Amino acid sequence: MTTTEYKVKGMTCGHCVSSVTEEVSSIEGVTDVKVDLASGLVTVSSAAPLDEKAVRDAVDEAGYEVVDS
Repeated sequence: MTTTEYKVKGMTCGHCVSSVTEEVSSIEGVTDVKVDLASGLVTVSSAAPLDEKAVRDAVDEAGYEVVDS
């Protein structure tokens, strides 16, 4: 199991959390997604390491942006 944290910019409400969770959860291999709205951190658990571009693309599809910490 692999767990990775991403800092996401632009989330302001529960709908934002739902959108990001739904998009990132759709990536093959993802087993869990936790979004902390206050900190902007998205924690992604997966069976194997994920392609970072896939996560960035999913967050982008939800309307937000992964930023480098």
